[in-house]
Amino acid sequence: MSKENEPAKVACEAGISPLNKGIGSLDHALDPNQAAQLGWNLLREDLSLPAAVLYEDRLLHNLDWMRQFINAYGVKLAPHGKTTMAPRLFAMQLQSGAWGITLATAPQTLAAYAHGVRRVLMANELVGKENMAIISRLLRDPGFDFYCLVDSVAQIDKLGAYYSKLGQKLYVLLELGVMGGRAGVRDDAQLQSVLAALSRWRDVVVLSGVELYEGVLDDEAGIRAFLQRAVDVTRTLSAEGHFQRTPILLSGAGSAWYDVVAEVFSAAGFGAAVEIVLRPGCYLTHDVGAYREAQAKILERNPIARRMKSGLLPALQIWAYVQSVPEADKAIIGMGKRDAAFDSGLPVPALHFRPGDTAPKAAPSHWALTKMMDQHAYMRMAAEDDLQVGDMIGFDICHPCLTFDKWRVLPVLNPQYDVVGIVKTFF
Repeated sequence: MSKENEPAKVACEAGISPLNKGIGSLDHALDPNQAAQLGWNLLREDLSLPAAVLYEDRLLHNLDWMRQFINAYGVKLAPHGKTTMAPRLFAMQLQSGAWGITLATAPQTLAAYAHGVRRVLMANELVGKENMAIISRLLRDPGFDFYCLVDSVAQIDKLGAYYSKLGQKLYVLLELGVMGGRAGVRDDAQLQSVLAALSRWRDVVVLSGVELYEGVLDDEAGIRAFLQRAVDVTRTLSAEGHFQRTPILLSGAGSAWYDVVAEVFSAAGFGAAVEIVLRPGCYLTHDVGAYREAQAKILERNPIARRMKSGLLPALQIWAYVQSVPEADKAIIGMGKRDAAFDSGLPVPALHFRPGDTAPKAAPSHWALTKMMDQHAYMRMAAEDDLQVGDMIGFDICHPCLTFDKWRVLPVLNPQYDVVGIVKTFF
């Protein structure tokens, strides 16, 4: 049987290996559902540090916050799964009312499907024979709802030729772009050529809606103009009969401007004819860097967000030991670039705990990382600070996307720092 005709059968390893970093001692593979039975506690040093941990109460708070926000605008949520690539977190998001999961690649889609996700918006162009084959095998499941993006005649022709031979339909969204940005149709001439190609392959490559990613722009006026363009294109193409899905899909929103996307798209007045789908991914764990700054602006400019209880909370931390205090005002921490993101700001010391104490204390505000290497971080402190080798420090993160991908397992903690579950990632 050729690969193109194989049924959608996917196997995945379910256990937690004793070789994974950031967990306690194991002499055999662990079923993640049994993690709470082990009695591990972070503060008792039952975990090998450094460890990336998630706080259950904060995850639940963030899920509830975003559900309220989305419901207030009457739109749908398809959180971007590339942030965590964690099926257990996908399940939490779906159980909290998410319409589906957004992903970026065919292998990510395969991983999500293997763990039960049955509606995927792949916010990317599908290109390449094996990538098309992966999706083709998944489409053999009639219960799998999949959408990807198109923005060129060449891509549409390749998709049409491939899927027509298999007798399959591929549902696509037209991606709009801006000059200097990422992928996407830039102007009306490109748009007309893409529409002509879609018309040629109408029975195979099925136009279902319009998509954009506003995060390629950084000013609100430009973003609003881009969003309005998407509204206008959707309205025009609908009137001309180009769409083959009812309702039409209209999708946008990363993690920084989702409120503006919700506002502009919902104000268009499409009603039931258009299904608006937002795709923020970082809201679930949040951070203390760029997304905290973005959230502060959302709370300032958006009346719905302002009325809601508190805001999003950082739910991901890296805990690490003080490894050396070689100078009076410098500590070396056993955590580095292999453990935490460093592209949009270094981790921020948040909690300090000395084994044997009763509870962590807030880290002094003058503690700060100044440099990270592969396995070490340099922390500036005051000469008079009471810090010892073996002390534990919990660090908040400045970019969850590029922290999650450094971990295969992340313990989930309750407010007492007990391990109540384990999240596994599939990068």
